[in-house]
Amino acid sequence: MSIARSSLIMASGTVLSRLLGFVRAVLLAAMIGVTTDAADAFGVANQLPNNVYAIIVGGVLNAVLVPQIIKARAHKDGGAGYIDRLLTLAIVVFGSVTILATVGAPILIGLYTSGWAPAQLALATAFAYWCIPQLFFYGLYSMLGEVLNAKSQFGPFMWAPVLNNVVSLAGMVGYLLIFGADPTGVRTVDHWGFTQITWLAGSATLGVAAQALILFASWRNIGLRFKPNFRWRGFGLRPTLKAAIWTLSMVLVTQIGGLVQSVVASKAISHRGQGIEIASIAAASIAWLIFMLPHSVATVSIATAYFTKISQHAHEGKLDLLKQDLGAAVRVISMVSLLATAVIMVLSYPISRVFVGEYPATVALANVILGFMVGLLPFSLLFMMQRAFYALEDTKSPFWFTVLQISIYVLGAWLVDLFVAPQYVVVSLALLTSLSVSIQALTAYRMLTRKIGSLKVFALGGATLKFLIAAVASSGVGLILMTAIGGNGAGAFTVRSVATAGLSAAGIGLVMVVVYLIVLRLLRCRETDALFEMVRGILRR
Repeated sequence: MSIARSSLIMASGTVLSRLLGFVRAVLLAAMIGVTTDAADAFGVANQLPNNVYAIIVGGVLNAVLVPQIIKARAHKDGGAGYIDRLLTLAIVVFGSVTILATVGAPILIGLYTSGWAPAQLALATAFAYWCIPQLFFYGLYSMLGEVLNAKSQFGPFMWAPVLNNVVSLAGMVGYLLIFGADPTGVRTVDHWGFTQITWLAGSATLGVAAQALILFASWRNIGLRFKPNFRWRGFGLRPTLKAAIWTLSMVLVTQIGGLVQSVVASKAISHRGQGIEIASIAAASIAWLIFMLPHSVATVSIATAYFTKISQHAHEGKLDLLKQDLGAAVRVISMVSLLATAVIMVLSYPISRVFVGEYPATVALANVILGFMVGLLPFSLLFMMQRAFYALEDTKSPFWFTVLQISIYVLGAWLVDLFVAPQYVVVSLALLTSLSVSIQALTAYRMLTRKIGSLKVFALGGATLKFLIAAVASSGVGLILMTAIGGNGAGAFTVRSVATAGLSAAGIGLVMVVVYLIVLRLLRCRETDALFEMVRGILRR
């Protein structure tokens, strides 16, 4: 299967999943709001397993599994025994961690919040009891999916989240039918009962469980059968565990950054009700969802498809081919990331209006989105470079440049907490994330060149200039269209209602994409060839 086709299969699943995810976010905002105490209580509880999931996918399992499974193919059984032992070990570890985390839910909620009233802490803890079990299923999903990826079966891993969203949406619709909508927080945290909590948080966990368990069907389709095997000694798991040590250390460091972010952001809640709209945990989660859309659709799909290939090159010592594929992936990722940055930054206000019901909340959410989007390109390039380190079975280097990023972030968050007004805290944290990730990406690039030699900046200089020219042209056209229909001010068509905001974003966004691609074609940008070929293939089918 070609890289382009593999990426397309994964991207199509991710697009549908993310679209359903947006519907979920809109329904969630209708159910409990965005800048409300209930929304932040659920945001903190649901963020606990989500943070670990993001780390697992981008760190521990992804770092060590694909290269090690490729090596295990040389075993007489084709690696089946190795996979059985590895999955058995993962189930034991994830199960143990999940039980401990669930029992310790009150402690975790206390760690991730600051200045909350007892009633809000109690609600967040109740949500956490239902949400934390997602940890086990996220870990199982990642493990099963990475085995499929190592065998070049990329589709199921990216399509399984669609089932998650369908199940969760069913739970949300049930909630709305029973309890009704509350986008402005009329229902206080004191009025939440067991049934409400179960419908909201329980359906979210049920969706994650379905997402994981469906992958067993994909295993059977390619002839894999899981047989629990607890004989872990003497079967080659030691290199996997050794490789994971540094990545596990990176997990701990990253968790410190997440903890600091949550604590600083949660403190802003205490200033609500003083005539200002304050974004906190829930707003940051929605902004991050929007930020991650282009990254998930393009970067993760492309990187996942290339990762198996560059891991094979690394295993065979073919560094020239590794660098060639790495450069090709980075250029396509940069093309998509700059387009997404331009479109989402221009449309940040109408996009935000889709999620919230009032103009002040729209402004608060839009500003957080803008802060995150500044860092999309370095974030995506860093993700691909991390895959290169993992393909080379180097998990130590990613640890050190992650330590640098988290150190910068923690210091910056402390300064934000001391000197920034409450309504600008989460915006400042978003900008701080972009700054620290940019420094991290530059450091990762220097460390990678020292390891495998010159990359000629991935032949990215000329291509990036073309991407920037196209992005500026696209942004200019988008801003002109936005101004022509009244701008982003209170009462303007672009933010008047959810319908007008959605219509504005879709129309202007489509024009911006067309302008971007036309400019790149005029500049004879080769990276668009694969994209247009993929589109032509879809249309032919």
